[in-house]
Amino acid sequence: MKTIRLAILATTLGLCLAAQAWAGAPIDQARQHTDQILKVLGDPALNEAERRAAVRRVAEEMFDMSEAAKRALGRHWQSRTPAEREEFTRLFADFLENTYVSKIVLYSGERVSYISESVDGDFASVRAKILRRQGPEVPVEARMLRRGDRWYIYDISVEGISMISNYRSQFNAIIQKSSYEQLVQRLRASQEVSLNDR
Repeated sequence: MKTIRLAILATTLGLCLAAQAWAGAPIDQARQHTDQILKVLGDPALNEAERRAAVRRVAEEMFDMSEAAKRALGRHWQSRTPAEREEFTRLFADFLENTYVSKIVLYSGERVSYISESVDGDFASVRAKILRRQGPEVPVEARMLRRGDRWYIYDISVEGISMISNYRSQFNAIIQKSSYEQLVQRLRASQEVSLNDR
C-alpha cells in the first residue's frame, strides 16, 4: 500500500514537471509549473473537487496524451484505425486521470527538488526528487517531447519505473490473452465506475 501511495503521489506531482514548458528551458518551466500545482494542492480554501479540477486543467495543457497513448499501446498502435486511436487516447487519458489525479488527497506537504535536465533534439528529460517529511527521497523523471515551441510530457518514471512501460506491459498482456477489444472494454468499464463514484 505504501508503494502504491508513493507511486500515485509521485505521478500526481510529476504531472507538472513538463507543464507548458517553452522549448528553451525545460527545467525552469518545470519548476514554475510544479510550484503552481503544489500551491493548488496546499491551498486550504479549496475542497477536493476544486483541487482535482485545477490539477486536471494543468495536466490537460501539458500532457501529450496522444504520444503517451501511442507508447502505452506499443506495437498494437500501428494496426489501429484513426477512429480507434482517437478512442483509445481518450480512454487512456480518462484512465490516467481516474488513477492519479483523483488521488490528490494523498498530498501531505511534499516538496520537489530539481537535479538536472537533458535535451536531445526534440526530446528532453527533467530529473527531480520528491522530498518527503518522513522516509527516503523519491526520484522522478519527466520525459518530454517538443512540439513547435513547447515541451509536452509523455512519460513519468518513478524510482526508475516508467509509467508508460508499465502500462504497455499490462495492455500487451490483455491483448495477447484475449483481444484489443477486450482492453478497450476494460478501459470503458473503468471509466463508467469512476463516473458513478463522482
